[in-house]
Amino acid sequence: MIEIIPAIIPKDYEYLDEMMSLFVGVVPMVQLDIMDGKFVPVRTWPYPRDAHFEKISTEEEGMPRWEEINFEVDLMIENPELVVSKWVSAGASRVIVHVESMNDFEIIRGAIPQGLIELGLAINTTTPLSALEPYFDRIDFVQCMGIERIGFQGEAFDERVLEKVRALRARTPQMPISIDGSVNMDTARGLVDAGATRLVAGSAILEADDFTQTIAEMKNLVQ
Repeated sequence: MIEIIPAIIPKDYEYLDEMMSLFVGVVPMVQLDIMDGKFVPVRTWPYPRDAHFEKISTEEEGMPRWEEINFEVDLMIENPELVVSKWVSAGASRVIVHVESMNDFEIIRGAIPQGLIELGLAINTTTPLSALEPYFDRIDFVQCMGIERIGFQGEAFDERVLEKVRALRARTPQMPISIDGSVNMDTARGLVDAGATRLVAGSAILEADDFTQTIAEMKNLVQ
C-alpha cells in the first residue's frame, strides 16, 4: 500500500492547528517540515522559540489534534541531535533527519525508541547514496528529496531522484522509501514505479481546489 502524506510547513502554532485539523479523518499521517533558517533559508514554527512547543516538549501540553492524527517530523535543521528528544516527547510517530546536517548519529539513534518511533534519514539529490551506507541496519526508512533546493514548496522536480530510488530499492528491497519534494500527479506514478512506497506532497495537495479529492486521485493513480 502506497502512503500519501500531506506536508505542512507550519508558519506558527495557530496555522499548525488549522492545517492539522483539515486532515483529521482524511489521512492517518501528516508531515511537518521544521526549519531553523540555518540548514535551509526558511524558518518555521517553533523557531526561534515558541511557548507552546516548550510545553509540548515537556508533555505539559499536547500537539494540536494529537489524539486524532499522527505526524512525522522532517527536521531540516542544523544540529538535530539537540532537539530529537523533544520531538519524541512531542509525540512524533516518525522522525526524519537529514544525513547532510547530522553530526552524531549515535545521539539521534539513542533518543528514538526502536520499535515505537520510526527513524528515517533524508538524502538530497546531490548527495551520493554511499552517505547512507553506515546506517542502513539502524534506520527504519529513507526519505529521498525530489528537488534540488530543499525547504520550499513548489520547486521543480529533479529527475536524478528516480535513479537514486532505483538504486536504493536494489540495495534495500524491503525498506520503505519516502519521497518529499515535487510530488504531484505528473511525478507520482514514476516515483512508485522506481520503488517509492511513501509520497509526501505539499503544494499539490494544499493548493488544490479540493484537497480530499486530490489525495483520492493520487491514491488511485499509484495503487
